Amino acid sequence: MKPPAFEYAAPATLEEALALFEANSDSAKLLAGGQSLVPVLNLRLASPSLLIDLNRIPALSGISRAEDGSLVVGAMTRHRALELSKPVQETHPLIHAATAYIAHVQIRNRGTIGGSLCHADPAAEWPAICVACEAEMTLASAAGTRTVAAEDFSLGVYTTALAENEILASIRFPAWPAGRRWGFQELSRRHGDFAIVGVACLLDMDGQERCTGARIVVFGAGDRPAVVAEAGLSLAGKTIGQGAISEAARIAAAHIETRSDHHASAEYRSELVEVLVRRALSQAAGMMAKDTKGTK
Repeated sequence: MKPPAFEYAAPATLEEALALFEANSDSAKLLAGGQSLVPVLNLRLASPSLLIDLNRIPALSGISRAEDGSLVVGAMTRHRALELSKPVQETHPLIHAATAYIAHVQIRNRGTIGGSLCHADPAAEWPAICVACEAEMTLASAAGTRTVAAEDFSLGVYTTALAENEILASIRFPAWPAGRRWGFQELSRRHGDFAIVGVACLLDMDGQERCTGARIVVFGAGDRPAVVAEAGLSLAGKTIGQGAISEAARIAAAHIETRSDHHASAEYRSELVEVLVRRALSQAAGMMAKDTKGTK
């Protein structure tokens, strides 16, 4: 099928894009990588009067390091650029590792981090990665900018905190502290498919190999990425072993409300939460080979 007729604009600056969007916010759509929007247009599930192409705005792309060590990523930055970035690999290895799970190389070459975040599919990797890393979103409008925590950005299935006249401009990932470790696990029908359930976790360890903080995020199980604070608190102050990991995984499964759909039942997803939290924590603790329980 072909999309319905629409006007097309390709602004060269963010200010121009914001002005266009402000004037047409009730009938315009923003085009980033187009990996989700173009199929929706072709199926005529959306009929915008104006398509605003953000691809010619240099200010919305790129990866930079701030003075405080944080990583600032433009919303139009391609998945593949983040996957191949040496600074990202060195300073935020969870991001580097997780991007390889996003669809396939052809899609990662075109799709953008901002497009994925604004699409807000609960099974997508980027919303969960940003929540795990406690990222902050900069939202721009003709009136100015505001900052929203990643945990407050995704509100539900395909729903975000963006106002009608706002554009996601950039994402800031705070600097990692010394001793931070990471784990990322997901199960999908095929590699590159959306996750049936996925888990991203961070472990902060002191010099005595005790956990000083843990952040565990489950995605794909419910309507948006969820931080399982109770599971993280169960690890605080402990030397991480299989007993502590298994207990945290059980707590996570007990506190996550799962959903049923044509991909999997709520019961199956609940079991996956426990298995994948255990595997992600084992990966973060350097004990992946010892985690043999559960399906392969």
